[in-house]
Amino acid sequence: MDWDDWDDSAPDTAAAAAGAAERLVDAGADGDDQAVEAALRPKNLGEFVGQERVREQLDLVLRAARQRGATADHVLLSGAPGLGKTTLSMIIAAEMAAPIRITSGPAIQHAGDLAAILSSLTEGEVLFLDEIHRMSRPAEEMLYMAMEDFRVDVIVGKGPGATAIPLELPPFTLVGATTRAGLLPPPLRDRFGFTAHMEFYGPAELERVLHRSARLLEVEIEPAGAAEIAGRSRGTPRIANRLLRRVRDYAQVKADGVITREIAESALGVYEVDGRGLDRLDRAVLGALLKLFGGGPVGLSTLAVAVGEERETVEEVAEPFLVREGLLARTPRGRVATPAAWEHLGLRPPGQDTGGSAQQGLFGV
Repeated sequence: MDWDDWDDSAPDTAAAAAGAAERLVDAGADGDDQAVEAALRPKNLGEFVGQERVREQLDLVLRAARQRGATADHVLLSGAPGLGKTTLSMIIAAEMAAPIRITSGPAIQHAGDLAAILSSLTEGEVLFLDEIHRMSRPAEEMLYMAMEDFRVDVIVGKGPGATAIPLELPPFTLVGATTRAGLLPPPLRDRFGFTAHMEFYGPAELERVLHRSARLLEVEIEPAGAAEIAGRSRGTPRIANRLLRRVRDYAQVKADGVITREIAESALGVYEVDGRGLDRLDRAVLGALLKLFGGGPVGLSTLAVAVGEERETVEEVAEPFLVREGLLARTPRGRVATPAAWEHLGLRPPGQDTGGSAQQGLFGV
C-alpha cells in the first residue's frame, strides 16, 4: 500500500467540482451550460444522437406502456456526466405525454423532503432524481415503498406516541440518474424496471451532435471542423457543445464565422485543449509525473502538491480521463505514467536515453 495515498475519508467531490469549475473540458454543467442545453436538447428519441442500444430498449419500454395505457416502469440511468441522462429523462416524459419534476439526491436529506415531493405528484408524472446515490438513507428507505407499492408512511409525533399514517400515491415513473451506480444499495437498484448504462460517444457520433447543434446555433461548420472538435471532446456531447460555442466565438471575431479545421485548431489552441482533449490541468499532472518523478510510481498527495492542486481535484477531475486514455495507471505503489504519456508530451523515458540525453529526457520540455 502507498501510505502517501492513505486517506480515511471519502473524496470531497464538492471540492473536486470547485476545482473543475473553470475547465473548458469539465463534463459538469454550470448555469450557462444548462441554458444552452435547454435550447439544444433533443425533444424525442428520434432526435437523440448516439446510445443506440439504450434508445432501442427504452423505445420498447415506452411504447409498451403507452399501448397498455399504463405508467412506464421506473428507469435507472448510469454513466459519466454529460452523456445525456437528463435529456433522456425529459424525453421519457415527452414520449409519455406526462409532466416532469426535477430534483437531486443532495437536495433530499430528510424523509420529509421526499414525502413532500411524492405527495404532490400527479398520476403518470415523471420524477427525475439526479445523483440518486447521494440521497440520505432515511429518504432512500421511504423510496422503496413508494416505488413498489405507491405508498409512503408518514410518521406523526415522536417517541412512544409516534403514529405512522399511510399515504397513497398516484402511479408515477421515477427516473434515477447516477454517475456511481456501485454506490446504490441493491434493494433500491432492484426496484427499477429498466436500467441502462450510458457509454462514451465515438468521434462519428460526436460529429453528428456538432452538426445538429451548429444548425440550431445558426453556425456554419465544415465536416473537417466538426471532426477536429469531436476529436478533442473526450467522448462527451456536453463538452463537444461547449467547445463548439468557444470555437464559434473565435470564428466570429478572428475569421469570417465559418468553422473550418484550421479555425478549430487555432481556437482550441487558444483555450489550451490539445489534440487528444487534454487541457492545462491534465498536461500539468502528466508533466509533473514525467519530469519530476521519472514516470512514477508516485503518491497522489505528492503529485497534487507538485501541480499546485487539491488532492481531490487531481483524483476526481484529471485522473479519470487520463486513465481512460491510457496515459496514466493507478497501482498499489502510486501513479505511473504509461509509454503513451511519454509519447504524447514528446519525451523519452530515462531508460531509452543514452549519455547526456537521459537528463534532458527526464527534465526537458
